[in-house]
Amino acid sequence: MRSMLVTGAAGFIGANFVRYIRENHPDDKIIIVDALTYAGNPHNLDGLLSDDCQLVQADINDTTYIMQLLRVHQINTIVHFAAESHVDRSITGPDAFIEANIMGTYSLLKAARQVWQIEEHAVNEHRFHHVSTDEVYGQLSMEAPAFTEETAYAPNSPYSASKASSDFLVRSYHHTFGLQVTTSNCSNNYGPYHFPEKLIPLMILNVLRGKALPIYGDGKNIRDWLYVEDHAMGIDMVLQNGRVGETYNIGGCNEWTNIDIVNLICSLIDKRFEASSTLRQTYPDCPASQGEASNSLISYVTDRAGHDFRYAIDTAKIQSELGYEPNVTFEVGIDKTLDWYLDNSDWWEAVLDGSYRADSLKLAA
Repeated sequence: MRSMLVTGAAGFIGANFVRYIRENHPDDKIIIVDALTYAGNPHNLDGLLSDDCQLVQADINDTTYIMQLLRVHQINTIVHFAAESHVDRSITGPDAFIEANIMGTYSLLKAARQVWQIEEHAVNEHRFHHVSTDEVYGQLSMEAPAFTEETAYAPNSPYSASKASSDFLVRSYHHTFGLQVTTSNCSNNYGPYHFPEKLIPLMILNVLRGKALPIYGDGKNIRDWLYVEDHAMGIDMVLQNGRVGETYNIGGCNEWTNIDIVNLICSLIDKRFEASSTLRQTYPDCPASQGEASNSLISYVTDRAGHDFRYAIDTAKIQSELGYEPNVTFEVGIDKTLDWYLDNSDWWEAVLDGSYRADSLKLAA
């Protein structure tokens, strides 16, 4: 049985990971640490919290408090999701990314080393798993092979540079101090509870509300899309059988241009509205409610500074060593994601109007 500290798990990927662990490893004890900044939403954890799965509002830069949690709850596994992750925000305000992604990771490593290695009752069997991104590798041309674990780092945004730095810190704590670490670098995730500033949820919700669909540049940038539950499964495989000190790339083997993704979402919404008078009544501002094509909302905007052209993940290592294969095809995953947003308007309306923050403040008090 694991006693697990999961950072940032009131966010999108972390919350889905906790759901996966509760379903597949119900005996594991989980302490969730989240600062509950703008993307941290306690409602992402609805139905999960109990004596064996607790949410603690705290900053991972509070090293002393993290050490206390490790001792009190006899933590033997850390899964580190907590990060600032929106590239646009890293361009307009990089300071938060340095503080959270670099200094936050360093704080966790210090706490883990102190409690697991230095103190009298050291935890001989432990694991520090660091969740990172394919963006640390830079960008690919159309013809280039996908990123492998041997690809040289070439981060191009303050966000990816901060994640690259944190990856190197984790590596150094294994090679210098012997901390039992693993790292995973994932491709673009999608699925339930995705914060609406990211491409897929933004497009879904803008279509439903009849708002413009802003597409950077010509929309030809390419991403590899990974259903979030498959990402959780991959991390669990690394935790159980991954080699200490190793990095594993987790991808969806599923490349799409941004414009094709948006057109697909529009087409799926149009079909659902055509078949459902309830949807037409519920979302009267959606073009499909007036019999118009949702992709009429597409609007091309000035490209983002330093916008990487293409990312793609080679999953050969995690496939061969751990048997990883994505379970959810993109056709199924995008349908499930769209249905989740249509079925959970209370969640996203609270996010869009900011009322979910009141619950975070209540928890803080």
